[in-house]
Amino acid sequence: MKKGIHPKEYRPVVFKDMSNGYTFMTKSAAPSKEKIKWEDGNEYPLIKLDISHTSHPFFTGKMKLVDTAGRVDKFKTRYQKHLDAKK
Repeated sequence: MKKGIHPKEYRPVVFKDMSNGYTFMTKSAAPSKEKIKWEDGNEYPLIKLDISHTSHPFFTGKMKLVDTAGRVDKFKTRYQKHLDAKK
């Protein structure tokens, strides 16, 4: 293995699935500005996820629309303008 390529700040981090509130802790070097109090009473860095294994359609078997940036609403607005222009 090459020396000096692995991150030095490898620590416990809490990940939170924002679509369903599921949280889990694992080690990561991902940067985070937020913290969360964990079940053991200690505070850990928090990484917010749009989707995890508890909400992904492949793992759940259910199709679910994930629209975190309002893309569907933007499309509907743009499409409605297009329809209004044709009238």
